[in-house]
Amino acid sequence: MPQTPPFPVMYGPNGYNKNIYKAKEEDYEGLYYHDNNLVSGSLEALIEHLVPTVAYYPDRTYIFTFLLSSRLFTHPYELMSKVCHLCVDQQRLSDPQADKARVRKIAPKILQLLTEWTETFPYDFRDERMMKSLKELTHRLSTGDELYRKAVQQMTQTLIRKLTTLSQYEEALAKINSSVTDRLTVLKTKPQSIQRDILTICNDPFTLAQQLTHIELERLSYIGPEEFVQAFVQKDPLDNDKRCFSDHKKASNLEAYVEWFNRLSYLVATEICMPVKKKHRARVIEFFIDVARECFNIGNFNSLMAIITGMNMSPVSRLKKTWGKVKTAKFDILEHQMDPSSNFYNYRTALRGATQRSITAHSSREKIVIPFFSLLIKDIYFLNEGCTNRLPNGHVNFEKFWELAKQVMEFMTWKKVECPFDRDRKILQYLLTAPVFSEDALYLASYESEGPENNMEKDRWKSLRSSLLNRT
Repeated sequence: MPQTPPFPVMYGPNGYNKNIYKAKEEDYEGLYYHDNNLVSGSLEALIEHLVPTVAYYPDRTYIFTFLLSSRLFTHPYELMSKVCHLCVDQQRLSDPQADKARVRKIAPKILQLLTEWTETFPYDFRDERMMKSLKELTHRLSTGDELYRKAVQQMTQTLIRKLTTLSQYEEALAKINSSVTDRLTVLKTKPQSIQRDILTICNDPFTLAQQLTHIELERLSYIGPEEFVQAFVQKDPLDNDKRCFSDHKKASNLEAYVEWFNRLSYLVATEICMPVKKKHRARVIEFFIDVARECFNIGNFNSLMAIITGMNMSPVSRLKKTWGKVKTAKFDILEHQMDPSSNFYNYRTALRGATQRSITAHSSREKIVIPFFSLLIKDIYFLNEGCTNRLPNGHVNFEKFWELAKQVMEFMTWKKVECPFDRDRKILQYLLTAPVFSEDALYLASYESEGPENNMEKDRWKSLRSSLLNRT
């Protein structure tokens, strides 16, 4: 089988794959090339291009790109069914008199394709129809050969382990979410003097930044590459009777990660608005500025942006007397780094620097790159919206999908990094489960700390007091 380079160096500067794809046939019917790059093809031809033969194995970049993008046109279980049919039909695997030497030549290649699919897109196999097709095909390959039977067993066990770990993660998330309560409710039942706050849990900015990085990397690790595509799946214009993925949740781990960003922003705002004394509020703001700076140094841009977002929420930013006691020079530098002007030019420059550091890293800490996730999703969304999936002749626009795969594969490299920092269960538990104020409760706490400045704020304060404090 042809060897391919590691994922980060698979793409040239123009975003196309550097490898030549004409290994199968020089002028394969239904596939079109430009400068040795596959640029378009019919869906059927692309599926055939995925399937190995005795003399051919698809390039690894093609496998990833097609498995990622094909779900815009067909369900994974339908693709698997077609792949199985082509393997069995082309290689006459259903024939009891099939040439055993021929089977021995093709079996490792088909197993390699299935291994790449199960390792890179394991969540596809939560569908029972996928598992059924997988078992049927691997059974044909491994019948009568102990070597292939062991390989199939190892692949299946690895897949089941991954799916079991995912289920456990989802259960843990559900448990965490069910245990989170509204901060205002807690305040009513427990005097503020005996409540915990972030500074009583952790007063070292570097330690908190490390624990935030633990949460970020864990949640990143469970996001499947297909979720970036499935989040934007729409009806294929050539598919008249069904909408892909209408029967199950498409991007639950991606959504959970976005929810974590929102939670962290609200936690930061809650911790700032909660203290009664102005001096204490200022100390909390300065602490979070230092945490944000440590996140920047680590390469954790998502937590950095969540902290800045929390500090820029109106209930926090209106606390002028509190901010008057804060040394804001460090905060101004961080805001400049994450300035949205020129399409986040400063942040993108810093991200490129962190990515370069990661590529040449000598330690696991230097490998950490956690992107500002909402912007990554936005970039992928605009790439998806800005280019058509189908060309006027009905062919799949594969130029678009090379670029999509390039962006998603960079993310795949980042999410595989293991967190090098020690875990602190107490801090992690607080970050994940500490009650936070709702937006209305934040405004109420803000007005209680520094009174309303105009009639509009006064009216809102009165309304919030009557609605929130009288709520049972």
